[in-house]
Amino acid sequence: MNAVEIRQITKNFGAVEALRRISFDVKEGEIYGLVGPDGAGKTTLMRILTGIMSAGSGSATIGGVDVIKDPESVKNIIGYMSQRFSLYGDLSVSENMEFYADLFEVPRKEREKRIKKLLEFSRLGEFLNRRADVLSGGMKQKLGLSCALIHTPRILFLDEPTTGVDPVSRRELWMILYDLWKDGMTILVSTPYLDEAERCGRVGFINKGRLVLEGTPDEIKKKADFSVIEARIADIVNSRKKLIESRATEKYILFGENLHFISEDVESDKNEIREFLSKAGIECLDIRQIEPTLEDVFLRSTSESKAGE
Repeated sequence: MNAVEIRQITKNFGAVEALRRISFDVKEGEIYGLVGPDGAGKTTLMRILTGIMSAGSGSATIGGVDVIKDPESVKNIIGYMSQRFSLYGDLSVSENMEFYADLFEVPRKEREKRIKKLLEFSRLGEFLNRRADVLSGGMKQKLGLSCALIHTPRILFLDEPTTGVDPVSRRELWMILYDLWKDGMTILVSTPYLDEAERCGRVGFINKGRLVLEGTPDEIKKKADFSVIEARIADIVNSRKKLIESRATEKYILFGENLHFISEDVESDKNEIREFLSKAGIECLDIRQIEPTLEDVFLRSTSESKAGE
């Protein structure tokens, strides 16, 4: 059974097409990742699905509720954490949680138990009296998530929850999401990070308002109809500058100290790449064929989408 059903959703802002006939489903009890670069349309779609913004056309059902026709009714069954920290900075951790419990009319006899549980998994118990605006980025995200969960929603929407958060806090936040998922919660999370896409059960790649790819991470990688050549280079700082100067930025993807090249003919392209790097004055330490990563597939699909336009 589907917790979220989206059909042909469109949204325009003047002449700008923010969403172009978006359609996909999210199954009950799954983590679905909506992945794309800044400006792809992720936040616009999230706001429509949570009843904050109206769609131009199309339909969307959230937990059996038609969010296009009845956006208010859906708010009792979902939790939503926006991209920006949206709690009250002059209130303490405890006061923010109490305020959101009041907003969602959480009964007094259940409130203490829920808040205690949320404080345990978010590890905010020792910061109850600290004002929200002096919390670290990771702690702010945990507080925002706790407030979004105060009314025990069936479906959780998270808009880029780890943007601007340190690596340790990112890991801790995903551990919390896995615990929620194990308890049966449906989670729709948007992210610009391809490594986070690997953590999701299924992924939808969105670019310029279009859904360009969808499936499990393994299914998406298997859809790759190309090979990838990885070149390990000696001086990544100077080499990057030379690559930009040689206008090769559309032909490679930078992975740490390596370059990935999309290839149609591996052996021929290996020789061409060696010659290209040599002429550019870049020392190549090693060159080999590797399996395409999610990022390789996504960048290939977005470039094809751009070419199609």
